[in-house]
Amino acid sequence: MKRELDIVVLSDTHLGTYGCHAKELLNYLKSIKPRILILNGDFIDMWQFRKRYFPREHIQVLQRVLKMASSGTKVYYITGNHDDLLRRYSDFSSGNIHLRDKLILTLKGQAYWIFHGDIFDLFIRYSPFLSRLGGKGYDWLIRLNRFINKLRLAMGMSRMSFAKKVKHRVKEAVKFISDFENTALRLAAEEDYDFVICGHIHRPQMRVEEIQGKKITYLNSGDWVENLTALEYNWGRWSIYEYDEADYQYVNPRLAVKDAREEDDDGVVASPSIEEVYLEIVRKEGKKQSAG
Repeated sequence: MKRELDIVVLSDTHLGTYGCHAKELLNYLKSIKPRILILNGDFIDMWQFRKRYFPREHIQVLQRVLKMASSGTKVYYITGNHDDLLRRYSDFSSGNIHLRDKLILTLKGQAYWIFHGDIFDLFIRYSPFLSRLGGKGYDWLIRLNRFINKLRLAMGMSRMSFAKKVKHRVKEAVKFISDFENTALRLAAEEDYDFVICGHIHRPQMRVEEIQGKKITYLNSGDWVENLTALEYNWGRWSIYEYDEADYQYVNPRLAVKDAREEDDDGVVASPSIEEVYLEIVRKEGKKQSAG
């Protein structure tokens, strides 16, 4: 039985890379039926998009999202830095699928500012070549991490994330994560928003700060490379969902959701016209990139 939710926010799934946990993401998507699904950037990784690596599970994730859209879920695809090639198509809509650079919502009288967050990353903004090179190294680190974890599990040891440790230390060196969150909070206050929702830094977070006498809430949905997390909104409350393989080994899974409840509606059958439009955009951009 699917959990009915008002809003689900996913980001940084990085489909098309070895680091993406597509099978787990597919399990999660099959277990929910949200009224609104927000894909907050880096859903498809076009920096590393290669025809030779886009396995079945990755395609099934795309098909599942399209099926959700054809069943009544409003899907907002917000562009990020790894799928920035789609920014030329911003404001494109087809049925329930909407492509945007940012999204502004009002929930219970409170204003929400939703965007990927790469605009804060000066390293990416001013050194695209270096950041792309770093992205490839990060992808190889994830692959090595998976191999090491297989050995650790075979020996009865717990998993560990080399990528998370390395990335965390690099970000700490430039105080990147702290600066990112503080900048998002400060700008949200200046623009008179109550909530700001980002992705980009692969760090799930719920944080409330008082700025200029006003409470501002910062939310980050995390990722599906290191953390396997999402933001869920239901019954007027936000929570961070954390994937656990054990929850999907039963007919009615016990889902690991921090501080949440449930409620709404879904169905089946994908719309070929939406699928063709969506996949055609991805195909064209993939051809351009491999030609370049």
